[in-house]
Amino acid sequence: MIQFKQLSFWEKVTLLEEIDFLIVGSGIVGSACALELRRTNPDAKIVILERSYLPLGASTKNAGFACFGSVTELLDDLESTPEERVWDTVKMRFEGLERLLQRFSAADLHYENCGSYDLITNQEELAIYDPKLDDLNRQIEFITGKSNCYSFEKNVQGKFGFKGFEGGYFNRLEGAIDTGKLLLATQQELASKRIIVLNGIEVSHFNLDQQGVMIETNYGEIRSRKLGITINGFAKKLMPELAVEPARAQVLVTSEIKGLQAKGTFHMDKGYYYFRNIGNRILFGGGRNLDFKGENTFELDQTELIQHTLEELLKEKIIPGLEFTIDYRWSGTMGVGNEKGPIIEKINPHTAVGVRLGGMGVAIGSLVGEKLAFILND
Repeated sequence: MIQFKQLSFWEKVTLLEEIDFLIVGSGIVGSACALELRRTNPDAKIVILERSYLPLGASTKNAGFACFGSVTELLDDLESTPEERVWDTVKMRFEGLERLLQRFSAADLHYENCGSYDLITNQEELAIYDPKLDDLNRQIEFITGKSNCYSFEKNVQGKFGFKGFEGGYFNRLEGAIDTGKLLLATQQELASKRIIVLNGIEVSHFNLDQQGVMIETNYGEIRSRKLGITINGFAKKLMPELAVEPARAQVLVTSEIKGLQAKGTFHMDKGYYYFRNIGNRILFGGGRNLDFKGENTFELDQTELIQHTLEELLKEKIIPGLEFTIDYRWSGTMGVGNEKGPIIEKINPHTAVGVRLGGMGVAIGSLVGEKLAFILND
């Protein structure tokens, strides 16, 4: 392994010396932070370190849901979290999606304003959720300025070819993006703004020194005036005391399916399962609630329990009677905690973190990155 000390004068001066802002993590948060820092610091030297050849956590492995809250998930959150905190988080998600769509065009992201469905399996659930729908709509209108966000649709089985659902709560303000297109658009934007991205460099430790922050990596030491940490689900590796835990999210994508009716984005079981079409394929992910302890891991492999459950749900409820195989499987790492709100704070005079996105990185990531940049500018 080549160490920094073996690099040339040109490499060291151009890439590694006199860094004003160093960001750890090149995902949605890290990139948004760097771009906001460039807007406010046009001449600064800004460097992003990424330990993999692509963002390793969830930014390039997510399902591409542009969502801020389904009916069952929000009502579940309100049972366990102070109401003000829940709505503050929803507001951040909605504003974060707006930021994302301001930074990149809908065409850049292949954004579809298709809405989303929160699927309901029985009448008992409807009896719980229906009386609360008007209150949810009033609160969402207060946040977004848009009325009648949620409505109930009975005939989801006939419309989409499902089986075993009593209907679904439609959210007209949500949609979907192409996560791969987001990656390409982000890379192009970073390059155009003269932001240096160095891949394959993993940070193991950092501490303050006379020049700002000294960062230890697998290739040697780097110094920077300011340091921003945006590695979300992996943050506990670098800062064990931080109140964020890794949460693996397993995903699969089917083969092309002849006669596929399911078009759009869908949630089930308080958001623990989610699926969407990608052309004539189905992307299906979730199942972490089957084994919370086992999915509290940094590992990126898959388990038989969850993958089998996803396949059975496909066969029995989502695309019953249709033939398919599984063409792709992968896992991403989210950052979660006892609270769903993100951690955006300064941890020493020259270092700040923006982590714990709670599985809503597409929605909240851009805003978290901008808020982190504001702290680093202080």
